[in-house]
Amino acid sequence: MSYRRPPGLQHVDAKTPAVLVLAGPVTQDEVPGLCAEVRALLEATGAGVVVCDVAGLGPPGLRTVDLLARLQLAARRAGGLIRLRDPGPALHALLDLVGLRFQVEGQPEEREPALGVEEEVEPGQPAV
Repeated sequence: MSYRRPPGLQHVDAKTPAVLVLAGPVTQDEVPGLCAEVRALLEATGAGVVVCDVAGLGPPGLRTVDLLARLQLAARRAGGLIRLRDPGPALHALLDLVGLRFQVEGQPEEREPALGVEEEVEPGQPAV
């Protein structure tokens, strides 16, 4: 059985996050414009999240880390956040190295780890 997509635009509701495609090496002069674009996308969609497609950025370096940190800061100041799409293993490793955490599309959100299991104890029994 085959499936064919209907013609026209896909249905997009107000909670669908906008996508910002980051391509090529981004210069320092382009960063303020990209931050403004993140803020504008958050205001326009009302979804609270902008997905940043980072697959086209090329080999990651400290300039990439700086860009993503500034985009996240701009998004947080606007009441939202960014989520990364298609980050490579090298970018993951670099972000971990500098201590930055981002939501990644397709991965479950990070939650606080469980502190342990508590078992109910009968009165008079020692705690285990």
